[in-house]
Amino acid sequence: MTIVEKTDLAENAQQDPEELALIEQRKFERKRRIESVLIPAGTLIALLAIWQIGVRLFEVPLYIAPAPSDVAEALVNKFPLLLANFWPTFYESVMGFVVGNLAAVFIAVAFVRSRTVERAFFPIAVFINTIPILAIAPILVLIFGAGLTAKVVIAALICFFPTLVNMVRGLQAVSPQALELARILSATKSEIFWKIRLPSSLPFLFSALKIAATTCVIGAIVGEWVGADVGLGALIIDSTFNFRAALLYATVFMSSGLSVMLFASVSIAERLIVRWHT
Repeated sequence: MTIVEKTDLAENAQQDPEELALIEQRKFERKRRIESVLIPAGTLIALLAIWQIGVRLFEVPLYIAPAPSDVAEALVNKFPLLLANFWPTFYESVMGFVVGNLAAVFIAVAFVRSRTVERAFFPIAVFINTIPILAIAPILVLIFGAGLTAKVVIAALICFFPTLVNMVRGLQAVSPQALELARILSATKSEIFWKIRLPSSLPFLFSALKIAATTCVIGAIVGEWVGADVGLGALIIDSTFNFRAALLYATVFMSSGLSVMLFASVSIAERLIVRWHT
C-alpha cells in the first residue's frame, strides 16, 4: 500500500460516518443526473442515425419520409415561417392550460365540500370526457366561431378531466389522524382546507398538470385543424396537402418542442413549490 493510500484511509477513518454517507450520496446523485442526460441523448442520436441511414439506404422518396438532415434543413430555412405559426399555438395552449386547470381545481374543491354536488355533476364531467375531441371540436367552432376562443376552449377541455380527477383524489387523500387532530384543536373548515387538504393535494395536482402541459398543445392543434389560417396545426394541414414532407416533420418537431417546454416549466414549478414531497 502506498503512502498516499494510507493517508486517504487515515483521513477517511477520522471523518464522521454521517459526513462520509453524505459524500457518497452526493456522488450517487451526481452520477444519476449525468446518466439521466447521457442515456436519453445517446438513444436519440442512435435513432436519428438509424433513420438517416435507413432513408438513404432504401432510397425512400422525400415526400414520404425525409431524412433527419432534410428536416433539419427545413427547420433552418423555414424557421421564420415556423416561428410565426408557433406563437399563436403557444398562446392558445397556455391560455387553454390555465383556463382548463383553474376550472378543474375550483370544481374539485366544490366536489370535496359537497357530496351532493359531486354526485350531481361528476357523471356529466365523465360523459363529456368520453366524447372524442375531434368530434366535439367542430361543435365548439360552430358555437364560438373560428377565432381564438374556440381553440382555447378545446385546449382547456382536453386537459380539464385529468386535473379534476387528480385534484379530487388529492383533496380526499388526507391522513385521518391529521383530520382528527385538527378537529380536536377546533380548526375551522377553512383552516383544514388551507393547511391540510391543499398541501396534501399538490403532488396529485402537479402530476395532472404534467399531463395537461402536453395535452393542451394537442387541443390547440386540433382546434387549428378545424378552422384556422395560422398556427402549427394549420401549417401541418397545409404541408400535408402540398406534399412538403420536410416542412411537415419540422412542424411536428416544433409542436413536440412546445409540449416539452410546457412540461419542463411545470416540473420546475413542482420542485420549487412541493419541496417536502420525495
